[in-house]
Amino acid sequence: MIAIVDYGMGNLYSVKNMLKYLGYDSEVTGEASRIEAADKLILPGVGNFGKAMEVIRDSGLLEVLNRKVLEDKTPILGICLGMQLLLGHSEEGDCDGLGWIPGEVKRFDLSEYPELKVPHMGWDYIEKQKKSPLFAGLVGGERYYFVHSYYASCRDRNDVAATTEYGISFDSVVQRENIYGTQFHPEKSHRFGMEILGNFAKE
Repeated sequence: MIAIVDYGMGNLYSVKNMLKYLGYDSEVTGEASRIEAADKLILPGVGNFGKAMEVIRDSGLLEVLNRKVLEDKTPILGICLGMQLLLGHSEEGDCDGLGWIPGEVKRFDLSEYPELKVPHMGWDYIEKQKKSPLFAGLVGGERYYFVHSYYASCRDRNDVAATTEYGISFDSVVQRENIYGTQFHPEKSHRFGMEILGNFAKE
């Protein structure tokens, strides 16, 4: 069973509906016991980094997530804010994240690119930096749907599976062992997003 972690922030049921369309069972849950029983986890998210971490800590989910991901090596996919939460610290709220992937989350400074707006919103390309199970069957040139004002910057470039150019180059797909993340929304990215979710679900 795939558990979609419900901490009150994210497009939970759009992810669930996409997985159902692909033929995979999933459950939206904020219960530690159900998360504990899951074979895989998805951590979606839309909104404020600091608020998200506050809810995760206060709800008691931090302990079970750390155990599942770091000790049991359960595969997890972070989406959008959920990917950013995988990192160590964010400028948004000057807040520590889960710290599973060393790195920082920074606000876009596009002052040198007046034609570009913040948030980065709409369809954009990724540039693969290493092989990843998420990319199985994808040959390149695919576009995905983004909406974010902050971006991930990994300290260890070995953790970067793909980057995207938006004035600057930022890390748009991350992977460290069993930990995966996409800055874009695969559940909103049509056929290629379905490929990413399907690859995670069957990996």
